[in-house]
Amino acid sequence: MTKATMNTICAVFALTALLTSCSSPSKLTVGGVNAHPSADASAVQSPASRQTPSTSEGISPTPAEPSPSPQVKAVQYKMTSVYRFVPIDQTNASKKAVLLTFDDAPHNEEVINSLLDTLDKHKAKAIFFVNGYRVKQHPDLLKLIHDRGQTIGNHSWDHIDLKKEEPAKVESQIADVQAEVKALIGKEPVFFRPPYGSGGDTVKQAAKNHGMLFMTWSNGSLDWEQKAPGDPDKVISNVLKQLHPGANILMHELKWTAAALDGLLTKLEEKGYSFIDPETIMISP
Repeated sequence: MTKATMNTICAVFALTALLTSCSSPSKLTVGGVNAHPSADASAVQSPASRQTPSTSEGISPTPAEPSPSPQVKAVQYKMTSVYRFVPIDQTNASKKAVLLTFDDAPHNEEVINSLLDTLDKHKAKAIFFVNGYRVKQHPDLLKLIHDRGQTIGNHSWDHIDLKKEEPAKVESQIADVQAEVKALIGKEPVFFRPPYGSGGDTVKQAAKNHGMLFMTWSNGSLDWEQKAPGDPDKVISNVLKQLHPGANILMHELKWTAAALDGLLTKLEEKGYSFIDPETIMISP
């Protein structure tokens, strides 16, 4: 190959390189500055290549999945007209069962803790019927009962004979407890027991208007007739004398009742009785 031909080929390569550089603006600079600056890098990034902004940039991360709602227990028992409980389906619930209830709560921390510990020991549930004025004085004890898995019932605000009161008074005695309990534990009671078991049509209708099941009892421990220090054996004896399937057992937040409870529940279990969970009772005011 001649020297002239070699020079021609070199010239062609040089011209090609020059034209290629001119067709790539991002690489062409004048005085060290981009003559044709490219677009903002973030504008040309593909969505997949962009990082999720952090919370420090003012954007919250994707929220976590909400916690599942508490499981609702199946309804197993219904109340009769004489305030006893019968299974809705005897293949799923025992006829030989009793409901445990405690009135006039909460006011004595020692007694409350004793009752709760004994109930836990026997894997038993109960309704604690509360008075509004006592809830106001001891909100921590109401929360304790609820947090320990027991059920709160409405027992009026002042523990007065509602049958003797005007409708407006009855309504306030019931409604004020509903509001106070809901403010503390987030839900209203669904069971109502009138003080002294005294309630007429007005009281029953007021409880129904608040979506509550009205009840008195079918087995009284007579613990309220005793004076301190009280006799736990009498509490046990009184309950066993009146024992029947579906018994609605009335007790109170009293020291001698707390002392009697372990022995009472043990004897009930020995007789083949189980304990009704209030959450499995049909609420049909």
